[in-house]
Amino acid sequence: MKQLLAQSALTKAILLAVLLLLAALPLARISGLIDERGASRQAAADELAARHAGPQVVTGPFLVIPYTERWTETQLDEKGNVKQRTERSQQYAHLVFPERADLRGKLTAQERYLGIFTVLFYDLQGGINGHFPAFDLANLPQHVKGSTIESRPPVLAFATSDLRGLQGAPGLTLAGSPGRWQPRVPGIPETHWLSRGIHAPLPEAAQRAFAQHQSFDFRLDLQLVGQERLAIVPLADENTAHLTSDWPHPSFGGKFLATRRTVTPQGFEADWSVSSLVSTARGQLLQSLQAPGTAPAAMESFDVSVIQPLNVYSLSNRAVKYGLLFVGLTLMAAYMFELFARLRLHPVQYALVGLSITLFFLLLLALSEKVAFGIAYASAAAASTLLLVVYFSAVLRGWKRGIGLGAFVGVLYAALYSLLSSEDNALLLGSLLLFGLLGLLMIGTRKVDWYALSSRSGTTAPAST
Repeated sequence: MKQLLAQSALTKAILLAVLLLLAALPLARISGLIDERGASRQAAADELAARHAGPQVVTGPFLVIPYTERWTETQLDEKGNVKQRTERSQQYAHLVFPERADLRGKLTAQERYLGIFTVLFYDLQGGINGHFPAFDLANLPQHVKGSTIESRPPVLAFATSDLRGLQGAPGLTLAGSPGRWQPRVPGIPETHWLSRGIHAPLPEAAQRAFAQHQSFDFRLDLQLVGQERLAIVPLADENTAHLTSDWPHPSFGGKFLATRRTVTPQGFEADWSVSSLVSTARGQLLQSLQAPGTAPAAMESFDVSVIQPLNVYSLSNRAVKYGLLFVGLTLMAAYMFELFARLRLHPVQYALVGLSITLFFLLLLALSEKVAFGIAYASAAAASTLLLVVYFSAVLRGWKRGIGLGAFVGVLYAALYSLLSSEDNALLLGSLLLFGLLGLLMIGTRKVDWYALSSRSGTTAPAST
């Protein structure tokens, strides 16, 4: 008889394992729903980018020297006499990069909405100071031996990945004289993204300095709006940048990280210093002129993004990955109460408990789209815990037992929130949690006679539903 009861307890354990596996089905559906909502949020970001401006990649300023190379091709007959002379020409553009470029500005974060989704934008107000080296037109590259070169006046070029983000024409000073911007960039193939930038003819003072093979300074003041990410392509010999912002949640990326950065609850401040000796951005830009389909985002850059401190969809997705663990621990706790309180719980009751835990994750997703994630998590956890307390108080025939099991579930929710809040230490905290719970279970039941406990539980009346 004792062995039969032991098998009955084993049967109950197998049944709980089956219920745990069945709980994976709604959890998988909730995980899919989180992915769908995350995709909808990205679609909202793309739509706002189409309406306003997308992430910005700033390229320039630099000088463009359009020129035409002309040569004559001669065809000879069989006797070596000139049969035909053909005049040929080819359009080129030579790029002159600054010796120094220093960007200084302030990023002001802006929240824009589309439906229930919030997308971050920024407003950059700053300027670029720099210095162009002397250049001799005799150094323009010659592609055909013996050809003649006819150059046109150089222009200053500047481009961003989305020109709609420019708030008015950037202020420009070249060699102490103001410049005037015009659309597009001459000399660049029309299929190249750089041709869709803007250019400014050199004012008289800068033309004179250029013609006399002298260097000259420039300053560019701009106000630029973009979505989340600002990237700067380092084209000068020495590139420096200093950015400040009132947004306390930056993400630094690109090929070159900030040499110094300070992040406080009031905002951030960062500095970059990049030399052409360690950057291939110039070569990438020149190579892209031969392959006009190359996107500006593929170039080396240093960048910073203003990001949401808590991405509710990534956090919800991380939370639901612990769903089976939560269901399993809650079912295990209920099973322990069944054994030690000499009660019998019906499989339907276990199924309802597992379902209530899975619904917590759905409730968390729905609330987090309306309120802050911390408030949503606390509300969903409180509702789920209260439901279990009320239910188990009746099932386990006592408020103390119901509150005890509810307290256990509440501790689990608090532990999960700690895991979500500490991404860098999530693995360590999760491992310690599991080890602690397993150790507590093993130590607490180390002297239990499971056969005798099963025998006593088998003689009690079923718990009321």
